Amino acid sequence: MKEYLLFIDIESSGLPKQWDVPYSQEGNWPYTVQVAWVVYSKDQQEVKRENHFIRPLDFEISAESLEIHSLTHEFLHDNGKTRKEVLLLLQEDLQRYQPLVVGHFMEFDYHVLNADYYRAGLPSPFDGLDTFCTMLASSELMRLPRKRYLRLGELYGYLFHKTLEDQHDAVVDADATAACFFELRKRQIITEATIAQQRLHTYSTQPAAPARSTFKLPGWLLGALGLLLLVLLLFYWL
Repeated sequence: MKEYLLFIDIESSGLPKQWDVPYSQEGNWPYTVQVAWVVYSKDQQEVKRENHFIRPLDFEISAESLEIHSLTHEFLHDNGKTRKEVLLLLQEDLQRYQPLVVGHFMEFDYHVLNADYYRAGLPSPFDGLDTFCTMLASSELMRLPRKRYLRLGELYGYLFHKTLEDQHDAVVDADATAACFFELRKRQIITEATIAQQRLHTYSTQPAAPARSTFKLPGWLLGALGLLLLVLLLFYWL
């Protein structure tokens, strides 16, 4: 395992409309409104923690997201920093510790943050770093009807037999992700093998829609093929 682990969580302005389009796609990727991360050494000693809010200077927060995390425009304006200022702080710790980056539904945090790095004109600091998702790692832990993955609060409740209080505060969720990760390690549900396996499950730092062929047969050729098929059918039946 890496010498350091960085547990991360974000709250956002909404959800992506599509998951397979570039970060440059206008109006598709939501914005980060809060990001928290906690750095641990591999022997479970906390090294540092950060918790930051981002001012909504160029975006609106959806009513659905506001209902979940209650981070209003007024609160964020009063308590937030600029996007670039916060992203540079995260970049500094990612570069300094070169950690295994762990999240619950890591794909969401990864893409939303990378979209913000794109907007800020900064390169992705996740390039070259391994990521790990506790949601994916716990998918076989508990089977529920019509439900493939456990939410963070569900996983926390299953492992510790208590309710995760104050969910959807990024620093609370980052702490809960760390607790779940270390407990799953203790139970040998997360092993060096599962970490290595997820290393193969990489996320592109610039998602794009799958390439589609634009080749089309000429109209005259389609007509000729249709006529030939008709002749063959008539010959067969006559």
